[in-house]
Amino acid sequence: MKSDDMLKADISRELAWDPAIHAAQVGVAVKDGVVTLTGHLDTYAEKFAIEKAAGRVQGVKALAVEMDVRLAPNHKRNDTEIAAAAEAAFQWHTQIPADRIQVRVEKGWVTLKGEVDWDYQRQAAAKAVRALTGVVGVSNTISLKSAVPASDVAMRIRDALTRHAQREAKDITVEVKGSVATLHGKVDSWPERAAVFGAVWSAPGISSVVNELTVRP
Repeated sequence: MKSDDMLKADISRELAWDPAIHAAQVGVAVKDGVVTLTGHLDTYAEKFAIEKAAGRVQGVKALAVEMDVRLAPNHKRNDTEIAAAAEAAFQWHTQIPADRIQVRVEKGWVTLKGEVDWDYQRQAAAKAVRALTGVVGVSNTISLKSAVPASDVAMRIRDALTRHAQREAKDITVEVKGSVATLHGKVDSWPERAAVFGAVWSAPGISSVVNELTVRP
């Protein structure tokens, strides 16, 4: 088990390793495996990259993100320009059903609404706008089209997890009620927890996933 000092050092090295991150702008504090990130950043894309980098370090139990985005002068755009850029990005993206997604921008914060068939489409839409110039945050409220899951959907989810050797499927319980899947159990790391959560979203008929997995100390 890593000490807090060791974990902090590993996170700092991971941030410095990622060329998309200005590590000197990020403060890292660790207590009992819970990581707090602080700082003022130039772009939302960098903020997202920092969260991903810290989360993939072994030993992280949870993240507290206290960073904000303060756009550099050359990154500022008005809301109309950002909305137009988002619409254009969707039109050129093969995984995004642009006609089923609505974009609202307020003071640089982008809110996505609409309904799509799969979670990968929802995630693709969020990814497409995260790196746009002028964006300070993204709220992804896109819903998934309602569908009745197959009677064996829980077993299909477990089979999918078992196909990935690095995931301890035997310690994970999947409960499906209607179109909601709830995950219980323990995993070895924060990245593994995120990977299992992502895998469950690929199951047909699932419109919501409740992730109650915990990370082993």
